Amino acid sequence: MPLPLNRPNPQMVRLDDNLLPDYITLDLKERLITHLSQIVRDRDPYMASGGHFYVQEYIRQELEQWGSVEIHKFQVSGKTHHNLILNLPAKEARPQQFAPILIGSHYDAVPGSPGADDNATGVAVLLELARAFATQAPTHPVRLVAFDMEEYGLLGSAAYAAYLKEQQQPLRLMLSLEMLGYCDRTPNSQWYPPGLKYFYPNQGDFIALVGNLPTILDFRHLARFIRQAGIPCQCLPVPLRGVIVPQTRLSDHAPFWDQGYPALMVTDTAFLRNPHYH
Repeated sequence: MPLPLNRPNPQMVRLDDNLLPDYITLDLKERLITHLSQIVRDRDPYMASGGHFYVQEYIRQELEQWGSVEIHKFQVSGKTHHNLILNLPAKEARPQQFAPILIGSHYDAVPGSPGADDNATGVAVLLELARAFATQAPTHPVRLVAFDMEEYGLLGSAAYAAYLKEQQQPLRLMLSLEMLGYCDRTPNSQWYPPGLKYFYPNQGDFIALVGNLPTILDFRHLARFIRQAGIPCQCLPVPLRGVIVPQTRLSDHAPFWDQGYPALMVTDTAFLRNPHYH
């Protein structure tokens, strides 16, 4: 049953009232806020299962606007959980071996938290990327994945990365959208793992790209585009699957590193700047 989402009804809206004729006409900022209004709620899969199911259904319905949503099921302690997957084709036909770019974010939250930054912001961006790639086909096939059970140890992404490896399915690149909503321009608002503060700014007003070594050229290109949009961006290449800087492994890209895939995290750096992230 469709959820009773709080959207304008195109059958009810009157243009002479200067109201928007349809949800699709909302601009990007308004659409992101609308997504957040639906996702920001207690949604731990065990302690807040109702909210968790609501958000899962919201994501599914949003993605289904643009194509068939696949469900990747995995088991945790006898309970079935779901990763939601939308595949979008490239602008032109490509050979079958042309690997997709996977973009993912997790939709669960820790118990007792509405999970506004962690990770409703990442999911909101994921949903808008689905809209963008569906309405203007990319030059590369794209796979959008909403992961479950990240807060319990990256379990959804680990299950899916292992499945792809078992099926010998290649990826051109994996991007993890992990917390994208917090900015603090106050001096010394940004913290770092030991040693890194000497190489990066002390204001928490940038997007960070954290990738394994095969992604260096990719995050240099991505950083350039982010900066061209007027947003500061910092890059951190990480060798050895991030084991020497454990803080770099705290999102859904890490299982893809472990399976040998090129993967990077796009983040506002989470608890290294946001005192309210949970």
